[in-house]
Amino acid sequence: MSSPPSTTLPGVELRPGKPPLLLADAHGDPADWAARHKDALRATVAAHGAVLVRGLGLHDAAAAGATFTALSADLMAETESFAPRHSYGAGVYSSSKWPQNQPMCMHHELSYALRFPRLMLFACLTAPTDGGATAVADATSVLNALPRKVVKRFERQGWLLTRSYNDELGASVAEAFGTDDREAVERYCRANAIAFDWQPDGTLHTRQRRSAVVRHPVSGRRCWFNQIAFLNEWTIAPEIREYLVDTYGADGLPFNTRYGNGDPLDPDVVELVNTVYQTHTAREPWQDGDLMVVDNIRTAHSREPFDGPRDVLVALADPIRLSDCSPSIEVTAP
Repeated sequence: MSSPPSTTLPGVELRPGKPPLLLADAHGDPADWAARHKDALRATVAAHGAVLVRGLGLHDAAAAGATFTALSADLMAETESFAPRHSYGAGVYSSSKWPQNQPMCMHHELSYALRFPRLMLFACLTAPTDGGATAVADATSVLNALPRKVVKRFERQGWLLTRSYNDELGASVAEAFGTDDREAVERYCRANAIAFDWQPDGTLHTRQRRSAVVRHPVSGRRCWFNQIAFLNEWTIAPEIREYLVDTYGADGLPFNTRYGNGDPLDPDVVELVNTVYQTHTAREPWQDGDLMVVDNIRTAHSREPFDGPRDVLVALADPIRLSDCSPSIEVTAP
């Protein structure tokens, strides 16, 4: 028999440079623990932007999926992914497939989409031998630390994401849109303010302009909410960027970002954003069985390089629309 819901949690450890940590005792049933502590756990995330729960013993996809479902009744299917994932069904995915020796820099999941998750749920089934932390950074602190001149331009113009789909790096058309049917892809693009062109070789090129700063729909906090630095060419390792430019051309990179008016970003602006993220990064190494809950609007997350096996499952929860977050620009197809 399940225990009654709890409105409070045992003490959450707040430590400099680390995400809030909660030590839990699930007594062998992590989904039941999550169901009983759902409201209190969500309140903790609302207060701190993220929380790492240790001691749940999440060791397989079934336990992770049941725990995710206990925390949110609305797990969303991912569309417009920038990297492929394996689906475990019912809104449960593998972490994005990305070279393990390369970082996935700070970003907000699907911040280039018109519909994105308010919550990110992570379950570590197998921790890596070294590295591989899912680090976090407070979006309001990052916004306040960026030079006002930089922020103002992005507030006025937004940011532009360009994508050239191929089968070598990043998600393919079928992986990103759930289909490779041209008419279905075009319908999606038109409905989501994405300009598109089919190239002579049959590949798809898209452009979408989005707001770089939003307000949190509950707290009203202004948040730096985008993937401007992560998906920019100057964040790619130099040798990989050189290969991609040689192979696909400067305008055919799998993804790139610009100012909202189409002007290219200088390398120093991209470096500045990544440096501010690094200054505000909080990290804690994964342990087997950990759960992390992240407010996707208030808190950016990353994945650090790692050695050894790493099995982290993900759910995108509580979908919300950009229009509900007071975007600084009107979103239309560029």
